[in-house]
Amino acid sequence: MKQAYFITGTDTDVGKTYVACKLIRDYIAQGYKAVGMKPVAAGCEFVNGEWINEDVLKLIQASNVVAPRELVNPYCFNEPIAPHIAAEKTGVKIEIEVIKQAFDALVTMADIVVIEGAGGFLVPINNRQSMADLAVALNIPIILVVGMKLGCINHALLTVEAIKVRQLALHGWIANEIDRKMLALDENMTSLSQRIPQPKLFSLAYSD
Repeated sequence: MKQAYFITGTDTDVGKTYVACKLIRDYIAQGYKAVGMKPVAAGCEFVNGEWINEDVLKLIQASNVVAPRELVNPYCFNEPIAPHIAAEKTGVKIEIEVIKQAFDALVTMADIVVIEGAGGFLVPINNRQSMADLAVALNIPIILVVGMKLGCINHALLTVEAIKVRQLALHGWIANEIDRKMLALDENMTSLSQRIPQPKLFSLAYSD
């Protein structure tokens, strides 16, 4: 079995890393070799003598395939800002082909590759391309993490539309309760289920 998924979200901080790690662990529990990938990460801490992104570290810890850091995370920037701005500040150009080569290498090492995008689906990665262009280049099924909060219906449906326009496969969506005080949570999830043709894979309850 060789399978890969691209995890995108309706915004930043909606639980993409949590979902990616959960999928990796679920596949490992089924006996597969699974590895996570974060092509572009911004925001690092100095840990044990090296700069590392927290999301990348979580993906590495969840995986049962030991892969070189440059494959798991080809681009990493210290400042927690938009990827294209972080790259410009450091004189680096994020190139999709570099990411694609890293992905292809990971595919040879694992049964399952779970890729976590940065921010939302249309977040720029350079002055011409976005995460959506990366998704097109990889051409793998997409899983959408919806951060359940006021405004999420619009954000989710716009993202679904952007995926559809690019003729990419949306595997399904996940409802993540990021606002424990959200009013009409169930009604919002029902509204999304009625409007997104692909299935809701599961829901995540609010967690501190």
